Amino acid sequence: MKMQKFISVVVFLSLALISCGQSKKSYEISVKIPDLKDSTLFLAFHMGDKQYLKDTLVLDGNGSGTFSGRQELPGGIYMIVLPGRHYFEILVSDDQQFEVTCSYEDYFNTLKFAGSSENSAFLDYQKQWIQMQQKASAIAKRLQNNKQNPDSLKVLSEKQKTQEEFMKTYLKKVIDENKGSLLASLIRALLPVDAPPMFLTDGVKSDSLKWIIQYNYNKDHFFDNIDLNDERLIRTPILQSKLKAFFTDVVIQSPDSVNREIDRLIAKCENNYSMFQFVSVFLFNHFRQSEIMGHDAVLVKLADDIYLSGRADWITSEFRDDLKKQIDLLRHNLIGMTAQNLIMDSYTGIFVSLFDIEKDFVILYFWEPDCGHCKEATPKLKQYYDEMKDRGVEVFSVCTTNDRQEWEKYIAENKLTWINGWDPQRATNYGYYYNVQSTPMIYILDRDKKIIAKKLSVDDIPAFIDNYRKYFRKSG
Repeated sequence: MKMQKFISVVVFLSLALISCGQSKKSYEISVKIPDLKDSTLFLAFHMGDKQYLKDTLVLDGNGSGTFSGRQELPGGIYMIVLPGRHYFEILVSDDQQFEVTCSYEDYFNTLKFAGSSENSAFLDYQKQWIQMQQKASAIAKRLQNNKQNPDSLKVLSEKQKTQEEFMKTYLKKVIDENKGSLLASLIRALLPVDAPPMFLTDGVKSDSLKWIIQYNYNKDHFFDNIDLNDERLIRTPILQSKLKAFFTDVVIQSPDSVNREIDRLIAKCENNYSMFQFVSVFLFNHFRQSEIMGHDAVLVKLADDIYLSGRADWITSEFRDDLKKQIDLLRHNLIGMTAQNLIMDSYTGIFVSLFDIEKDFVILYFWEPDCGHCKEATPKLKQYYDEMKDRGVEVFSVCTTNDRQEWEKYIAENKLTWINGWDPQRATNYGYYYNVQSTPMIYILDRDKKIIAKKLSVDDIPAFIDNYRKYFRKSG
């Protein structure tokens, strides 16, 4: 009988423990805003430069409510969004059970946390940093207003340097006091990398050498303060901001330079799936949207190395198939490649070959007589051609329509004396080799028929050819 009672008690306790375990919340963020009753709040999180909704609550008549869920929140910077699009940020890391109190009218200055020392430290950091930034801005403004006063300029420059060092020291102090925390990881990511002192040999021209040394050091150490295995940084605006700054402002924008840095970056994060995915998606979107000439070579590399190789297992087969078609249209017309030869009929009735042209520059011009933009571009190009045809420049134009009568009429009326190619059946497959999806489309080839520019406007051609002559080769 006693044994039966013991078994009953054990079973009862086990069920009670299971019940308690099931009711425990993996995250539980209590919010109390007394002057904001019966109102809806949102819990959102950063993901790069965007924000996404995670949870919703309705405050009761006392202004109290709780965001809660059975699954732990991924770490990062979250936002509690108040009515009127006001919000304040919180850190979500290991401890996901805490309380937040504030007033609606002055939420930032009245904000308090209970049960989260990291958020209390984060709040203190934000308040201190705002004050420091205000002081730094005031000094910068005084510097701007005293540019013509050498004495004041010297004093203010010293003040600015002192303030910058003070702010940097403060950041390091916050990191030391919060080691191992998300806060420390965030602050460390904000710290600029200190370059070592530079010593140059006497007699060496220092300006260009100094630039090269500084460029390489900054490039090679830009991510030193960022833990590319800390997935929590994905749900902050900091990581994407750093990636954008690096690939926009730090790295020389030539495809070869960019591609080398992509290889180095991917190698640092490829063992962390979430980080690898985030960085890969950022790079793909960044260079797909880039308007810098030549960056399509970067897109081809990213597609081949990641998206078409099977490493990007987060994309659908439909996306991959469509991407392959788009990338195939870029492969044959990248900057630096030898252009595809075009042999076709012409306005004169004689077959012409692109590769037979012996000029320093060939402007390959895809156009239509009735295209609105072509009607603006063609007369400008004719004017330039008339000035430059005896100075090493030829135009090889290809009409993309099949109305020969209209084409011949336009050529005759506008006195287009350049090479007028005609391939209505597209036997040369120029649409594929030169990715002609709209008109006008312009390529510039050098004497060796290497592609040196693409998708320029007619207005940009004169400056491009002048600069190319000056910096890259002599006219023949």
